[in-house]
Amino acid sequence: MSVGELYSQYTRVWIPDPDEVWRSAELTKDYKEGDKSLQLRLEDDTIVQYPIDVQGNQLPFLRNPDILVGENDLTALSYLHEPAVLHNLKVRFLESNHIYTYCGIVLVAINPYEQLPIYGQDVIYAYSGQNMGDMDPHIFAVAEEAYKQMARDEKNQSIIVSGESGAGKTVSAKYAMRYFATVGGSASDTNIEEKVLASSPIMEAIGNAKTTRNDNSSRFGKYIQIGFDKRYHIIGANMRTYLLEKSRVVFQADDERNYHIFYQLCAAASLPEFKELALRVRESHQISIFKIIASILHLGNVEIQSERDGDSCSISPEDEHLNNFCRLLGVEHNQMEHWLCHRKLVTTSETYVKTMSLQQVVNARNALAKHIYAQLFGWIVEHINKALHTSLKQHSFIGVLDIYGFETFEVNSFEQFCINYANEKLQQQFNSHVFKLEQEEYMKEQIPWTLIDFYDNQPCIDLIEAKLGILDLLDEECKVPKGTDQNWAQKLYDRHSGSQHFQKPRMSNTAFIVVHFADKVEYLSDGFLEKNRDTVYEEQINILKASKFPLVADLFHDDKDSVPASTTSGKSSSSKINIRSSRPPLKAPNKEHKKTVGHQFRTSLHLLMETLNATTPHYVRCIKPNDKKLPFHFDPKRAVQQLRACGVLETIRISAAGYPSRWAYHDFFNRYRVLVKKRELANTDKKAICKSVLESLIKDPDKFQFGRTKIFFRAGQVAYLEKLRADKFRAATIMIQKTVRGWLQRVKYRRLKWATLTLQRYCRGYLARRLAEHLRRTHAAVVFQKQYRMRRARLAYQRLRRAALVIQAFVRGTFVRRIYHQVLREHKATIIQKHVRGWMARRRFQQLRGAAIVIQCAFRRLKAKRELKALKIEARSAEHLKRLNVGMENKVVQLQRKIDDQNKEFKTLSEQLSAVTSTYTMEVEKLKKELGHYQQSQGEDGSLRLQEEVETLRTELERAHSERKILEDAHTRENDELRQRVADLEQENALLKEEKEQLNNQILCQSKDEFAQNSVKENLLMKKELEEERSRYQNLVKEYSRLEQRYDNLRDEMTIIKQTPGHRRNPSNQSSLESDSNYPSISTSEVGDTEDALQQVEEIGLEKAAMDMTVFLKLQKRVRELEQERKKMQTQLEKREQQDSKKVQVDQPKNDIDVDQDADLAYNSLKRQELESENKKLKNELNELRKAMADQATQSDSTHSSPDSYSLLLNQLKLANEELEVRKEEVLILRTQIVSADQRRLAGKSTEPNINARTSWPNSEKHVDQEDAIEAYHGVCQTNRLLEAQLQAQSREHEEEVEHLKAQVEALKEEMDKQQQTFCQTLLLSPEAQVEFGVQQEITRLTNENLDLKELVEKLEKNEKKLKKQLKIYMKKVQDLEAAQALAQSERKRHELNRQVTVQRKEKDFQGMLEYHKEDEALLIRNLVTDLKPQMLAGTVPCLPAYILYMCIRHADYINDDVKVHSLLTSTINGIKKVLKKHNENFEMTSFWLSNTCRLLHCLKQYSGDEGFMTQNTTKQNEHCLKNFDLTEYRQVLSDLSIQIYQQLIKIAEGVLQPMIVSAMLENESIQGLSGVKPTGYRKRTSSMADGDNSYCLEAVIRQMNSFHTVMCDQGLDPEIILQVFKQLFYMINAVTLNNLLLRKDVCSWSTGMQLRYNISQLEEWLRGRNLHQSGAVQTMEPLIQAAQLLQLKKKTPEDAEAICSLCTSLSTQQIVKILNLYTPLNEFEERVTVAFIRTIQAQLQERNDPQQLLLDFKHMFPVLFPFNPSSLTMDSIHIPACLNLEFLNEV
Repeated sequence: MSVGELYSQYTRVWIPDPDEVWRSAELTKDYKEGDKSLQLRLEDDTIVQYPIDVQGNQLPFLRNPDILVGENDLTALSYLHEPAVLHNLKVRFLESNHIYTYCGIVLVAINPYEQLPIYGQDVIYAYSGQNMGDMDPHIFAVAEEAYKQMARDEKNQSIIVSGESGAGKTVSAKYAMRYFATVGGSASDTNIEEKVLASSPIMEAIGNAKTTRNDNSSRFGKYIQIGFDKRYHIIGANMRTYLLEKSRVVFQADDERNYHIFYQLCAAASLPEFKELALRVRESHQISIFKIIASILHLGNVEIQSERDGDSCSISPEDEHLNNFCRLLGVEHNQMEHWLCHRKLVTTSETYVKTMSLQQVVNARNALAKHIYAQLFGWIVEHINKALHTSLKQHSFIGVLDIYGFETFEVNSFEQFCINYANEKLQQQFNSHVFKLEQEEYMKEQIPWTLIDFYDNQPCIDLIEAKLGILDLLDEECKVPKGTDQNWAQKLYDRHSGSQHFQKPRMSNTAFIVVHFADKVEYLSDGFLEKNRDTVYEEQINILKASKFPLVADLFHDDKDSVPASTTSGKSSSSKINIRSSRPPLKAPNKEHKKTVGHQFRTSLHLLMETLNATTPHYVRCIKPNDKKLPFHFDPKRAVQQLRACGVLETIRISAAGYPSRWAYHDFFNRYRVLVKKRELANTDKKAICKSVLESLIKDPDKFQFGRTKIFFRAGQVAYLEKLRADKFRAATIMIQKTVRGWLQRVKYRRLKWATLTLQRYCRGYLARRLAEHLRRTHAAVVFQKQYRMRRARLAYQRLRRAALVIQAFVRGTFVRRIYHQVLREHKATIIQKHVRGWMARRRFQQLRGAAIVIQCAFRRLKAKRELKALKIEARSAEHLKRLNVGMENKVVQLQRKIDDQNKEFKTLSEQLSAVTSTYTMEVEKLKKELGHYQQSQGEDGSLRLQEEVETLRTELERAHSERKILEDAHTRENDELRQRVADLEQENALLKEEKEQLNNQILCQSKDEFAQNSVKENLLMKKELEEERSRYQNLVKEYSRLEQRYDNLRDEMTIIKQTPGHRRNPSNQSSLESDSNYPSISTSEVGDTEDALQQVEEIGLEKAAMDMTVFLKLQKRVRELEQERKKMQTQLEKREQQDSKKVQVDQPKNDIDVDQDADLAYNSLKRQELESENKKLKNELNELRKAMADQATQSDSTHSSPDSYSLLLNQLKLANEELEVRKEEVLILRTQIVSADQRRLAGKSTEPNINARTSWPNSEKHVDQEDAIEAYHGVCQTNRLLEAQLQAQSREHEEEVEHLKAQVEALKEEMDKQQQTFCQTLLLSPEAQVEFGVQQEITRLTNENLDLKELVEKLEKNEKKLKKQLKIYMKKVQDLEAAQALAQSERKRHELNRQVTVQRKEKDFQGMLEYHKEDEALLIRNLVTDLKPQMLAGTVPCLPAYILYMCIRHADYINDDVKVHSLLTSTINGIKKVLKKHNENFEMTSFWLSNTCRLLHCLKQYSGDEGFMTQNTTKQNEHCLKNFDLTEYRQVLSDLSIQIYQQLIKIAEGVLQPMIVSAMLENESIQGLSGVKPTGYRKRTSSMADGDNSYCLEAVIRQMNSFHTVMCDQGLDPEIILQVFKQLFYMINAVTLNNLLLRKDVCSWSTGMQLRYNISQLEEWLRGRNLHQSGAVQTMEPLIQAAQLLQLKKKTPEDAEAICSLCTSLSTQQIVKILNLYTPLNEFEERVTVAFIRTIQAQLQERNDPQQLLLDFKHMFPVLFPFNPSSLTMDSIHIPACLNLEFLNEV
C-alpha cells in the first residue's frame, strides 16, 4: 500500500499545535510524492498549508477511523503514536467519563478529582473471576488478574503503581488492597484484611503532607506484601518503606506543609486530655508517640543565641520549648542544652569539646529533629508489621508498590535525584518486561520474529550508580573533612562531561543536568552533601538513649542497626526499631553514621528490584489531568508530559515496532467476511479463507503474519482493511439507496394516479346525489301540506267531542252520589243492631258459667278433704319412716367421723389457745407493771395531757367524718347531674351522628374513585412492607445458616447437636390423667356435663353461677354414681368370699375354678384402678372449677358483684371436696378388702402344687403378705399429707385473692379520682368543647368495652375448641374401653385367658401409623435420611420419606410419648442438615430434601387438628390427625430449615448457571452474522486467558434450566416453590447480564441489543412452554429488556431523549447514562452518542430519586413463601418399598 493511497483526499491527520499539543486536520487533495506541503482543512474549516520535510520524509501522523476512537486498549488502535494515544485518552476521559484505559499490560488511571460510584462491593464482585480483557478497564481488573495468576501459576505477583504527586497513586493502591481484602478475605477470625486497610490512615498521617501539587502527597515509597495461604486467603502482610523525606520536618517550601500528624496534634491541643504537655496526653504507646512528636515541635522552636565572637552560641536556661522538649523525652536538661551548642572531637591522643557557630547549631538541631522523626517513623512501621504478622506459613504473596513518579521542579535537590534514579530503575525493568512479553507472544503463536530495538536506559543508570558515578563521587566527597557541594559539582564536570546523559548548564557552576528517559532535569548541588551525610552527633544520641522513657531509649538503641535492611518485623525477634528496608545493615555505630543516605537508598532499591524481578509485575500508571485539581478537566500538555515520563509511549513504540494489531481467525472472518468472494465462502476452513483474503488484499507479506490462533498485523493495516470494508459497504449502500429510491418513486406515481381516479369518482357521485336530493325535497313538501290540513280538521273534531263527554260525566256523577248516601245509612243501622244483640248474649253466658264454677269448687273441696285425711293416716305408719331413713346410716357414719376430726382439731386448737392465753396474761401483767412505773414518774399532769390529746383527736375525727359525708353527698349529686348531662350529650351525639352519616354518604359518593386509588396504593405499600419483612427474616435465616456452616467448617471432627425447642402439649386436662391409668372409664355424657358446667361458669359470670347450682348437682350425681359402683363392687366381693368358702367342700375341676377366680379378681383389680382414676380426675376437675370460680370472682369484683354469692360458692365447693375425700377413704377400705381376699385365695391354693406352678395375675400377687397392708397404710398417710398440702395451698390462694381484691379497690379509687379530675376540667371548658369531650370519652369507653367483649369471645371460642377436642378423645377412649370389656367377657366364657391381664383390641386395618423401637431410631434416620439416594425412590410416591416420618411421628403422638417425638424430629432435622452439608453442590439431592422437608411441614399442618388447615381433608384424613401434641414450634423449625435448603438450592443453581450467562446472553451470536467484531488489544493475549473454551450458547442455558425443572418436578416439589426458584434464577440472569453490559464497552452496540431481545424472547418462550410465566420471572428481566431497547433506540433529538426517559423506567439514571457513554458504533455509518444528548437525558432524569448504586446486586434473594399445599393421599394407602430396608417398622 503506497503513501499516495494513504494520504489521499479526505484523509484525516494530526499536526502539532502549541496549545493542544496535537490538532486534527483533513486533506483537501491527494498527496503526491515530491510535494513540499499538504493542503489541510482544520476542524474550524480553516485552510492551512502544512510544510513537509522532504529529506526526512516526515509526513503527519494519520488519524485512526472513528470506529477505533474510545477503545479500551490503546494497543487496539491501528495507528499507534502519541497523538492517537492522547486523543483516545481525552475522548474516554471527557466524553465517556472513563478514567481507566489499558495500554498493553499497563493500566492508565487518570485522576478525576471527583468521587465516582465505581468502587463498591457490587463492582468488586462483578470483576471477581472475570478475564482481564472481558470487562472495562479498572484497577479491580488488574488486581483480579494478579490474584488469578497467583492461584493459577503459583507465582508471586506485584502491582507497581507510579505517577507524579497528585496523580492518585495512593488511592489506586488502597483500592487494590481493598479488592484483595474482599476477594481473599482471611479464613480465620483474625480479620487481617481489615488490619491491612486500617494501616493506611496511620501511614498517611505520619508520611503524607500537603505539597503544591497534592493536598495528600505521600512523601515516602512503600511496598506492601499481602501474604496468602494455600487456599489463597489472606494470612498476613508486611510493609517496606523507602526514602522518607526527612527534610520536610524542618523545612517546607511556599504553599506546602509539614506532615499531617503535626497539624492533627496541634488541632487536638485544646482538648482536656492534652493539657498536661502543652500538647499532652496519657495513654501507653500512643501517649509516648504524641510526646515524641510534640518534642519535635518544641525542638524546632528552641531559640539559639549567637555569642559576640560568632564562633559559639548558647540557649537560655529558661527556654520554655527546650524545657518541654527535655521533659517530654525524659532527658537531662543541662546535658541537652550543652550538647546542642557543642560537639566532641576525638583524636588518637585527646578528646576536645568544641563550640559551634549558629549555623552549625541550627543544622545539628534540624538533623536531630529529622533523625528523631525518622526513627519514630521506622518504629511505627515496625509495629504495624508486627500487627500484620502471622505465624502461619506463607504460600504466596502479592506486593503493591506505591512509589513516587518522575519529578522535575524549578529547583531540584537530593530528594528529586533519588526519586528519578528509582524511576530509571523501574523503567528499565518495565521495558525489559514488555519486551519479554512481546517475544513470548510471538513464540507462542509460532511466527518468525526479529529482535525489537527498544530504548535501554542502562547508560543513564550507570551514570548514577556505577563506579565513580554520581552517587559514588557524592559518597567520596562526604568522606572528605572539608568537602563542599561546589567541589563535588566540579568533580562531576571533570569526570562525566563526555557522557551523553550528563550536561553542564551554561550559567551555573553548582548545577548539573541529567538526561533521564523522560526528560532533562537540572539539579542544584547545594545541600546534596548535608542530606547525603544525614549527620547526627553521637553526644545528642547518647542523651536520648539515656531517656527515662523506654520507648525513647529503644528508638535510639544500638541493636537496631544490626537488623538487616531486608528483614521485617515479622521475621525479627527484636522489638527495638527500624525495620525499614531503606536502612541497610551497619557494621558499627559511630557518630558519623558512615553509610550515607545515597548508599542506603541504592541498597534498598537493589533489594526492591530483586523482589520485583522474582514476581510477575502488573503496572498502573497514574496521570494527573490538570494542575488546578478541577474535576474532569484535561490539560493535553500536562498529560503528554506524564505519558512520556511513565513509559506509556514507550510501550506504544515497542508495540508499533512489531505487530500491534492481533485478530483471532474467527473474529477476523466475522468482521471482514464482506471482503470475501462468494466462491471462497464454500470453503469450511475459516483459517484458509482468511489467508486467501489477506493475500489478495495486502500485497506486502511483511505487513501481516499468520499465527497459531491469531493473525498479526503491522501498524496501519487494520485501518486499511477498515477502509476497504467501508468502501464495500458504501458501494452496497449506494446500490440499496438507488433501488429503494426508484421503488419509492413508483409507489408515489401509483398513489397519485389512484388519487386522481378517486377524485373524479367522488365528483360525479356528488352531482347525482344533488339531483336526487332536489326531487326528494319537492315530494316532501307535498306530503307536509297534506298532513297539516288533516291535522287541523282532526283537532276541531276532538275539541267538540271532549266538551260533550264532560257534560255527561257531571250529570252521571250526581245520580250515583245520591244512591251511595242511601246505602250508607242502611249499613250503619245494621251494625248497631248487631252489637246490641251480641252484648245481651254474652251477659247470659257469663251468668251460667259462674254458677257452674261454684258447684265445681264445692265438690273438689270435699274430695280434697277426704284425700288429706288418708295421707295423715299413712304418715303415722312405720313403713314410711323406714323409706325415709334409707341411706341415712352412711351419712350418720360420715358425720360421726367429721365430729371426731373436729374434736381432735378443737382439742389441738384449745391447747394452742391455752398456751397463747397464758403468754398473753404474763405480757399483760408485765405491761401493767411498766405502766404503773410510768404513771408514777409522769404524774397526774401527763395523764390529763393525754386525755386532752385523745379528745382533740376524736373531735378532728368526727369533723373529718362529717366532711367526708358532705363530699359523698356532693359527689352523688354531681354524678346524677353528670348522668343527666351524658344522656343529653348522647341524644345530641345521636343527632350529630345522623348528620355525620348523611355528610359521609355525600362525601363517599364524591370521593369513591379517589378512595379506590388510595386503597390500591395502601395495598401495594402493605405488600411491599410484607415482602421486606419476609426478606429480612429470610436474610436472618440465611445469615444463621452461613454462621452454622462456618462453625461446622472450623470443627469438622465434632458432632453438632443442636438443641431445638420442645413441643407443647395440647391444652387438655386429661392428658396427664391418661398416663396414670390405662383404663379410663369416664363416660362421654359425664365429661360433657362437667365441661358444660365449667363453660357455663365462664360465660355467665359469678353472679349467676352462685345462684345456679347445676354444677354442684351434677357433681353430687357423680358422687352418688360412684357410691353405687362401690356397692356393686362390695357385693361382688362378698360373693367371691362365699365362693372361696365353698371351694373346699365342692369337688369340681380346679382349673376352671381357678380361671374364674383369676378372671373375677382381675376384674376387681381393674375396677379398683378405674375407681382410683375416677377419683383423681374428679379431684382435678374440682380444682380447675375452683380456679375458674376464683378467676370469675376476681372479674366480677371489678363489676361490683356480690361477695355473698362468692362465699356461698366457695362453701359449696368445700362441701363437695369433703364428700370426695370420704369417697377416697372408702376406696382405700375397698382396696384393703381386696388384698385380704387375695390372701385368702392364695392360702387356699397353697395345698395344690399344680395351681402354684401357674403364673398368677400381677395385680393380685402384689399383696400376698403383710407388707402390702403396710403399704396401704403408708398410702393413707401420704394421702393425708397431700390433703394437708392442698389445704395450705387453698389458704394461700385465699390470701392472694384478698390481696388482689384490695388492689382492685385501690385501682377503682384511683379511677374515681381521675374521673373527678376529668369532670372538673370539663366544667372549665365551653359547652361546645364539653360536648366534644363527652363524645370522645364515650367513644373511648365503648371501644374498650368492645375490645373486652372481643377478648371474651376469643376465649370462649378457644374453650369450645378445647372441649370439642377433649370430647373426641374421650369418645375414642370410651369406645376402646367398651371393646376391651366385651373382649374380656367373651374370653372369660371360653376360659382362654392369657397369663397376664391385657386388654386386647380388635384386629383393624392399617391405621396409617408406623411403630419402631427407640433403639432403632438411629437406623431409621440412617436408612431414610443419611444414606438415602434419590435414585432409589424412582417410580414411587413423591416425598415418600416425609410421609414415612410423619407416620412414625403420629404413632409417637398416639402413644403419648413426647420424648420420642422430640428425639425423632431432632434427629431428622440434624440428619437432613448433615446430608445437605455433605452434598452442598448437588442440585438433585438438595431439591430432593427441599421437597421432602416442605411435604413434612405440610403434613404437620394438614394433620395438626387446626381447622384452618383441615378444610380440604377427607373424613379418612381427619382420622389421621395428631391427638396429643401441638408441634407448632417444630413447624417453625422445619420452615426455617426449608428456607436454608431453598437458599442452598438457589446457590447451587446460580453456581451452575453463572459461568454460562455472559457468554450465552452477550457474546454468542444467536442471530448469525448480525454482530461485527472490533479490534482487540493486548488484553486478549493468550497469556492472560485461561485454557479451554468457555463459550456457551443460549441453548446450553435452556438445557440446564430444563434439567433443573425436570428434577424438581420429578421429586414432587411444590409448583409454587418451583415458580419462585425460576423467578430467582431469571433475576440472577438479568443482574449478571446487565452488570456485564454496564462494565463492557465492546458489547454496548445496536447488534448486541438485537441479540439480547432475541435471547430474552427465547427465555420467555421457554417460560410459557413450561407454564412458568406466572412466576414473575419476566418482570425481573425488565431492566435488561429496557437496556436492550435503549441500545436500539435513536439517540439524536430531544424527542428521542424524551422517549428514552419514558421507556427506561426500570433503569436508574446512572445506568442509562452509563449505557449511553459506553455505546459504541460497529461501523463508520453509525454515529456516536453526543455529549449534549447525554446532558439532555441527565437534565430530564434529575427529578428521579434513583439509588446511587450502578450495578444490580446479583446476590439479592427474594423472600421465599411456602404456601400450604395439602396432600390428597391418605396415610394408610402408602406402601414402603423394600429397597429402603425399613423392616423394623411395624404397621399399626
